[in-house]
Amino acid sequence: MNPRLVVLALALALAASSATAAVRNVTDPNAPRALPEAGPVNVRWEDPSKFTELRYTSNRWEASRGNWVQELAEYMRDRAQRQLPPGQRLDVDILDIRRAGSFEPWHGPDLQYTRIIRDIYPPRMTLNVRLTDADGNVIAQGERRLSDSGFLMSDSSSLNSDPLRFEKRLIDRWISRELTATKPDA
Repeated sequence: MNPRLVVLALALALAASSATAAVRNVTDPNAPRALPEAGPVNVRWEDPSKFTELRYTSNRWEASRGNWVQELAEYMRDRAQRQLPPGQRLDVDILDIRRAGSFEPWHGPDLQYTRIIRDIYPPRMTLNVRLTDADGNVIAQGERRLSDSGFLMSDSSSLNSDPLRFEKRLIDRWISRELTATKPDA
């Protein structure tokens, strides 16, 4: 095989892999602000740069890395669709997120990019929800402030490496309470 072709093929492969490996930033103005509508659960969110997670962090660059807002929105939609009674519709606007843990730069350069999980940094979310029945009648609506101050005491999955596990558990608990309380009598 021609050595020039091998070098060209390697260069193209490297360029393609670096283009797909670009780190996503939740504050990117081109990032979506809602999940595509699909099914009875619709999830939207405000500009993440206004979220407590980013406004009050000591490492804004690290806090904004990744696609965590969309991941949490997808998780919320998936879990809600599983528990939502047939005919009902749930619209959720994510108004604010404060993830569990925080960055503590005073530990030095070795830990400046590490999220430290302590009980003084519980996960929190503020949502605006609207739950309607099949006829469009409002069953429940309003602001929901979610928080789990005991998130470390109830973590039975200490081996779970999902960086959003505490926020997902917060979502699970809220959906269970919200949709159980509004289920029609059987």
